[in-house]
Amino acid sequence: MPDTAASASGPGREEIRETDRKGGPGHTVLVALAVAVPVTKLAYTVGGGDAVRDVLVGMEPGNWPDILIGMVITDPLLGSVLGVVVSRVVFALFAARGAVPLGSGPAGALRRAALTVVNPVAVGVVDACFFGPWWGLATGLAAFALRQGVVVEYRTGRRRPHHRHGRERTAREPGYRPPSWLRRAAGVEQWVALALTALVLPLLAFVSALDGQAWTSIVECRVTDGVRTESDRLIELSRKGDGVVGWNLDSEQISNGSGCVGEESRYVREPWWRS
Repeated sequence: MPDTAASASGPGREEIRETDRKGGPGHTVLVALAVAVPVTKLAYTVGGGDAVRDVLVGMEPGNWPDILIGMVITDPLLGSVLGVVVSRVVFALFAARGAVPLGSGPAGALRRAALTVVNPVAVGVVDACFFGPWWGLATGLAAFALRQGVVVEYRTGRRRPHHRHGRERTAREPGYRPPSWLRRAAGVEQWVALALTALVLPLLAFVSALDGQAWTSIVECRVTDGVRTESDRLIELSRKGDGVVGWNLDSEQISNGSGCVGEESRYVREPWWRS
């Protein structure tokens, strides 16, 4: 493929640049998943219908994001892929606004290295804190690798950054001609990023939503109903003083529990594909 600035003027390249400027396809996918997946997780776990409304009321609006957060921090593969996709979406968004430094020499190379390394390192560190060093290392390296194609595209002028008011800059790095293998790798990177964003991440998200596990802790508590006190299993929704407000898996209603003891397993029902 030619790497001249003129090749960036075709409708395909214009669409790609405009997509980058708006956050790329990952932006749309992330927003859709953030809305659909937590509701799916909640509905399958507690049984749907009135139970979903009762749980959302019991959680209170400020705690609703706990469903998505709980899914991400308890599923290493989902959390790692999400970290890689978010890292690339953020990078493409800022690259479309001129964040990729151009220019040859040590100074330009250092600025590009700092830009492309800092965020993947941060993503890797966060991932390592939740899932261990190997997950963190793999996530950081994947996030870094999926940025290189974007850097090559902007350095060659195949994509061009925009000003704040939407006018396209004509910036490209004079004399920069990456080797053919790097251009091919940049093309492969685009397809890998698209597959991760549009196929792998949604698949993992819905698999996690339908796996039959609670998004938070399951605790066994003393629950008083009238004059009867029983020991029931609750999906913890919030803490109230020294007790727990949770979804009672035995009576299928919101209950207040005290003297709660956590359980190791978070399974509530069989995964969807086994039921």
